[in-house]
Amino acid sequence: MIVVDSSVWIDFLNGRDAPHVKRLDTILGTNDVVVGDLVLCKVLQGLGSERGAKEIETRLRAFAIVSMVGEMNAVAAARNFRYLRSRGVTIRKTIDLLIGTWCIENRLPLLHNDTDFRPMARHLGLIEVRHSG
Repeated sequence: MIVVDSSVWIDFLNGRDAPHVKRLDTILGTNDVVVGDLVLCKVLQGLGSERGAKEIETRLRAFAIVSMVGEMNAVAAARNFRYLRSRGVTIRKTIDLLIGTWCIENRLPLLHNDTDFRPMARHLGLIEVRHSG
């Protein structure tokens, strides 16, 4: 199972020609994909119309949707934030911290195109799905 971040879904849905989008194309045919509730929210909030949002929601609901926000993950994410800050690293977006922490806690790899996740891989053991580019 692989978690796919909104940074990849958005580029995928917009038809962008990029290495992480090509990697998602490959994954869709061979692996189970997980969509976090936070990822679902980030993707849907960026859409311009209700009709478009409903269409994309239907497409994303074809995959397993998991809750990434909960008491345990909130505490773990805050702990991770403090740990990273003690090493001079600040994660800019709390939602990315929650997504990354959920992946770490559940030992699932993350396909992303967002620099906020790189320090989590380097210092906290987040498993990144590699893509050339």
